[in-house]
Amino acid sequence: MKDLGRLITAMVTPFAADGSVDYEQAKRLALALLDSGSDGLVIVGTTGESPTLLRDEELRLFREIKTAVGERGSVIAGTGSNSTAEAINATRAAEETGVDACLLVVPYYNKPTQDNLYRHFKAIAESTGLPCILYNVPSRTVASLSADTIIRLSKIDNIIGVKEASGNLVEIARIIENTAEDFIVWSGNDADTLPIMTLGGYGVVSVASNIVGGTLRKMIDSFLAGDIAGAAAIHRRLLPLVHALFVIANPMPVKYAMNISGFNVGQPRPPLYEPDEKTAALIRETLKGYKIDLPV
Repeated sequence: MKDLGRLITAMVTPFAADGSVDYEQAKRLALALLDSGSDGLVIVGTTGESPTLLRDEELRLFREIKTAVGERGSVIAGTGSNSTAEAINATRAAEETGVDACLLVVPYYNKPTQDNLYRHFKAIAESTGLPCILYNVPSRTVASLSADTIIRLSKIDNIIGVKEASGNLVEIARIIENTAEDFIVWSGNDADTLPIMTLGGYGVVSVASNIVGGTLRKMIDSFLAGDIAGAAAIHRRLLPLVHALFVIANPMPVKYAMNISGFNVGQPRPPLYEPDEKTAALIRETLKGYKIDLPV
């Protein structure tokens, strides 16, 4: 299996002034993120505004970004749904675009049981040849994948890892301890990246790397080189920025940060909007302390 990478950016979806997807800017952003330290990209995840994208828009993004990126980095398609049939159809369609893997969010709203969740992800994995990454983000989905369910799902050949955004380090440690060495655990929260890596996690699917990928790359590389103190210093220095990027719902803050830094990605799609002035002021003030890695 292709190495999908340790630093994967949950890429924003750029929109034009009329609210349509700006595919050319999306391709420019994808290449810029790889240039600034990312190994791969998640397209149409939470940060990519999956709830308000149409299926045709998603598939075109997968196809055009994979064509632009080629083999320079991995392209991971967000194809999860709270409908098993819809997730299967979306994953099959994404596979035809040439993406390297799929990201499957826990079903939201329905409140499935743990056995329901197992059967849901098993059905999707069995429908595709793509590597499948589970995405556990209970702050968004209400339902949460338990460590036991993730361990059980890890035995399915093409379920190769999990993006863990539960913030529950005890459960995450259990996952790492009780899955095979080739089962990958990525942090799904920027604030948890270094703690999860110290437990044996592999890396991060990051929001912050949309703007500070080089700094995150240095943190990860320092940790892997045994410079734990250096990695920890970078982690601590990034925490105020991480806080600012999640002071209201993602991706409103990160899109605002990118726009005022000079890399235009447009406004979020309703019902999300540009931050209010108090929030915007916090983001502007926080950004003064950081080097923006995008070409602006």
